[in-house]
Amino acid sequence: MIEVTVGKIKVGMENPLVLIAGPCVIENELTALSIAERLKGMCEGMNIPLIFKSSYDKANRTSVRSFRGPGLKKGLKILKKVKEDLKIPVLSDIHKEEEIEESAEILDVIQIPALLSRQTDLIMRAAETGKVINVKKGQFLAPWDVKNIIDKIESTGNKKMLITERGVSFGYNNLVADMRALPIMRSFGYPVVFDATHSLQLPGGLGKSSHGQRELIPHITRAAVGAGCDGIFMEVHPDPDKAPCDGSNMLKMDNLPALLEQVKEIDRVVKYSNNFLDLIDTARNNFSYE
Repeated sequence: MIEVTVGKIKVGMENPLVLIAGPCVIENELTALSIAERLKGMCEGMNIPLIFKSSYDKANRTSVRSFRGPGLKKGLKILKKVKEDLKIPVLSDIHKEEEIEESAEILDVIQIPALLSRQTDLIMRAAETGKVINVKKGQFLAPWDVKNIIDKIESTGNKKMLITERGVSFGYNNLVADMRALPIMRSFGYPVVFDATHSLQLPGGLGKSSHGQRELIPHITRAAVGAGCDGIFMEVHPDPDKAPCDGSNMLKMDNLPALLEQVKEIDRVVKYSNNFLDLIDTARNNFSYE
């Protein structure tokens, strides 16, 4: 397996579980900095590596009236402040090739949204920056389909990538998280992240916006860490009911420390078992889709 470095954080192999967390969208500078500072305090207290995430533009919205965020320039300016003032690596998603050059100047991780995970030109242009690329597996893809995405990124010479599982379509307005996907995707040689909040989204479930089942976040998070993922992607907010988007599938920040304590211990048991790397090799031999 390839070990991916984000700032000073090492992801993959037997490295400790990484948390990628933050609000769904940048609401304003004060809120973003406040959430990032609080997350940093939590993670430092528990010795959990943190990458801050938030979107400068939520382009994939259900309704034309949905809140999208401050936009590219203002959003990147806020993320730069988080990065420089708090010394935290930052991640955000891109939606157009025109955003890549400017985003790459600030972001430590460029994220390809799930709905764009088959957009070849977007993926390859992002990979050509040499930045770490986090690809959200589309909810319409099987886990072995990500091998084609990996091939696209590797063709540019970039081997710094993360693959994130975020559930798969399960009928109308519903997703299901299949834990078998995690070892399958991990067998392709790159760190795998589990998106614990979007996996509980009910896309378009409220008609003009998505719904979600945030009460189940602790359960599927523990299951994914038990399955041996390398990181957890989680959207958090001080008051999800007042969040401008995706509040119904965001975790309330007050509930995060207890969950982190649990998954840190689960990760320790899984990662430091004597045969953990052997299990990765076994998976690689068993899951062949050439």
